[in-house]
This record gives sequence, structure tokens and C-alpha cells, in this order.
Amino acid sequence: MPFDAHGIEAIPDTSRDCSPRELFWIWAGANIAPINWVLGALGITLGLSLAETLVVVVLGNMIGCTVFGVFNVIGHRTAVNQMVLGRAPFGLKGAIIPGLVQFLLTMGWVGVNTWVVLDLVLGILAEFGVAGSLWTEFAVAGFIMAVQLGLALYGFYAIRSFEKYTVPATALVMAVMTILALLTTEVSWQSGSAVEPGDKLTAVTQLLTAIGIGWGLTWIPYASDYSRFVRPTASTRAVFWSSTLGMYLPTVWLAALGACLASAGRGSDPSTLVVSTFGVMAVPVLLLLIHGPIATNILNLYSCSLAALSIGVRTTRWKLTLAAGGVASAVLAVFVQADSFAHAFDHWMVSILVWISPWAAIMLVDYFAVRRGSLDISQLYAAVSSSAFGRFNAAGLVSLALGVVAGWSWQYGLVPAMQGPLASALGGTDLSWLSGSLVAGGLYYLLRSRADAK
Repeated sequence: MPFDAHGIEAIPDTSRDCSPRELFWIWAGANIAPINWVLGALGITLGLSLAETLVVVVLGNMIGCTVFGVFNVIGHRTAVNQMVLGRAPFGLKGAIIPGLVQFLLTMGWVGVNTWVVLDLVLGILAEFGVAGSLWTEFAVAGFIMAVQLGLALYGFYAIRSFEKYTVPATALVMAVMTILALLTTEVSWQSGSAVEPGDKLTAVTQLLTAIGIGWGLTWIPYASDYSRFVRPTASTRAVFWSSTLGMYLPTVWLAALGACLASAGRGSDPSTLVVSTFGVMAVPVLLLLIHGPIATNILNLYSCSLAALSIGVRTTRWKLTLAAGGVASAVLAVFVQADSFAHAFDHWMVSILVWISPWAAIMLVDYFAVRRGSLDISQLYAAVSSSAFGRFNAAGLVSLALGVVAGWSWQYGLVPAMQGPLASALGGTDLSWLSGSLVAGGLYYLLRSRADAK
């Protein structure tokens, strides 16, 4: 397993030895996680019936994960990481804006996800009669962070190996546990509490954003960071389906399981949900579920370092990964001492993801509609003064800004500041992903067409 010395330069063909199957395990491992249980249970909490929740999860993820798969294909074709690809529609300096947002968000997610793992570990220790003290929490948190950081420091090749050998076993045991859970749970197919058409529409849109279409979209800023390593001889179809299904199958599977358990009144807290469902088998299941957040965090740490390099930080990737781990550890220490703040921060992180759908729409329009799938890779790394993409691309930046405003106006986030006027006026509906992407993508196409016509 070689050390990954690559930064944000295009990956040479000699270093691209990842198979589509290995790409599948990378994305599947990141999504066999307790958060998908919780989000699946959200449909029941919002008042939808189990059948309605399952329809939204199954159909919504078909759209979101398909778009995610397309971004993996772009990464495979170009061998360039996701934030550097943004230099084409936003300019070499303009791309710093989304790159900086991605850099900060990935660090924050490491702290949040490690905090979730910590909650699960403490649940396991409680099953053995070990009471969790503050020092116990710090010791466990330090060990988890060290494991995550070690894998991320070593880079892509370590991440690939970790996922390839651990995810199949995790998925197999989770399949057995799923069958056991459904056999011992009285799943309720009764109608939900949201009986009025307006209430039902609101619940459907909020669930679509949380674990339907919105879920696959939130992973797009990471996509090319990993698909760029897939061997050049792999077909576009293989890359698309391996990434799409790697995201789709575990997300729908665990969200559906969470919805089924919630319909039986098992609640939504990860550790409580597992203990109440599996009883004596809760310990091995919790151990398995710890794998998910760790698998997610090694991606966050790795992509965090790439985002930092993309915005112009001049150092090696492993040093940036180490620094990101240090900051995330400090964030986690605050979470451990202030549980209420951790919840609030988690809600804030979820709410500010409104930038992704307009950004993604601009990226797609630029690559497929404007450049017809042909991108001069060398110009992404050229000097600002000579690059064909220029310093700033006004069309991309203006479209992104207005797309974010459009998304926010129809967003009903978990914090008041992220509850837009249009969403509030329409009873809490949330179609931020749709309004943001349509405004940003449509406007960018018009502006670029007008500029090219001159």
C-alpha cells in the first residue's frame, strides 16, 4: 500500500490503479452510517406514513445519486480533483470561494461525525457497565481521531484499502441484523399524522432535501477527489454505476430500515435505536455502525487537504491533513464539554449546505453545455495572467451568488437564519435544491451564451 504523495495535480495514468468496484466500496462505506437511520426516521417524525417515506427515499435518491454519479464520471475523465475543476466556471481566483467553503465544512464535519462515533462508543461501554466520565470521553475521542487521521494522512491508497476490506464484512453483518430487526419489529403501515395536503407536501419536500434528492447532492464536492484515481481503461458506464450504486444502495437501505423502526415507535437516536431493537446483539451492531462515521471522516480529512491546496495554500497534503485533524480535535473537545452546542453546530452545518446545488448546477452546465465535455486541463494549472479561464469569471460568480439566494429563499433549515421567506410563506416547504440549481444553472447558461455571442 503506497503512500499517496499526490496533491491537486492531475493524476498521471501510472498512478491510476483504482477499479470501479473499489470506488463502489469507498462510497458505500461512507454511507453505512447511523445518520441515514436517523434521516430515514425523519419521514415518520414529520408525519408521513411508512409507505410515503419509502417512496420519497427510493425515488428521491434515484435523482440525487444519479447526479452524483455524473460528477464521478467527470473526475474520471479529467483526473482532476473537484475544487480545481471549479476553476473553469469561476476563474482561477474565483474558485477560491467554493474551495474555502468546502475546506471549512469538511473540518467541521470531522468534528461532528467523531462526536457521533463517540456517542455510539459510550453506548457500547454502557452495555458493559462502564460509566462514561469526561476523561473516558476524551480518551475514546482521541483514539478514534488518531485512527481517522492515520488513514487520511497516508492518503487515497490507504482509504481505498480500508474500505475494500472492511465494507463488505460490515454490509454482510448489517444485512443479517436488518433481517433480525424486521423479524422482531412490528412495522406500522398506518397513515401518518400529516393528513392535510399542505402538511403532507411540506413533509415530502423536507424529507426530499434531507435524505432524498439532497443527500446525493451533498456528496458532490467530494466526487472527483476519488474517481480521479480510477484506471483510465475503465469504462464511463462502470464508473457511473459503481459510484451511483455505491451511494444509492446503502443510503436507501439504512434510511428505509430507520423508517421501519421509527414506525414501530423505536425513536430516532442512533444508540437508543440500536439498543431497543437488537437487545443483546446491540454491542456488535454498534461496533459495526462506528465504522460508518470513521469511513466518512477519512474522506472529509482527505478532501479537506485537497480543498486547502486548491485555494492556494502552499505546503504538502499530509501537513494540511495533520493541521485539519488538529482543528477538528479542538472542535470535538468543545463538543464533548457542551453537548447542546454540538447539536446546534450540527444543525447549522446541515443548513448551510444550500450552496451545493447552485454550485453543482453551474459545474454541470459549464462542462456539458458550454464546453461540450472538452476541458483543457493544463489551463486549470496555468498562471493567472495567462490562463484561458482568467482570474475571475463574472458569469459563474454572479450565478452562484444569485443561486444561493434563490436556494436560501426556499430553504426551511434547522436554524432560524436558514429559513427563507418563500419557504416560510409556503408552510415550511423546502425546495432549496431545486430553486438554487435552476436559478444558478439557467442564469449561467444565459450569461455564457450572451458572452460567447459577442
